[in-house]
Amino acid sequence: MRPRWIILAVAAGLVSGASISALAATAQITMDKLEISPAEVSAKVGDTVQWVNNDAFAHTATARNGDWDVMLPPKKSGTLVLKKAGTFEYYCRFHPNMKATLTVAP
Repeated sequence: MRPRWIILAVAAGLVSGASISALAATAQITMDKLEISPAEVSAKVGDTVQWVNNDAFAHTATARNGDWDVMLPPKKSGTLVLKKAGTFEYYCRFHPNMKATLTVAP
């Protein structure tokens, strides 16, 4: 039989781990008809951004500063976990007129 304090410590760790992951959010951004919507999104470090490509051709979500480049095949999605705070302008490498801004708080 295990000591009761070990079981309580493990249970407390599971609960606190669940609350930490529950704090992270997912921001969904759509690429459709050669437009990014919404064009301005705010998130926090640790959040996930999911780009959904509704078009019949490929897009990218490419940070102008080179920090990330997410490939989005036709009718598919791609994700990025945000690791750094800042304001990031990004665009589609294949369609440079598609531009947006992602602001990431600490």
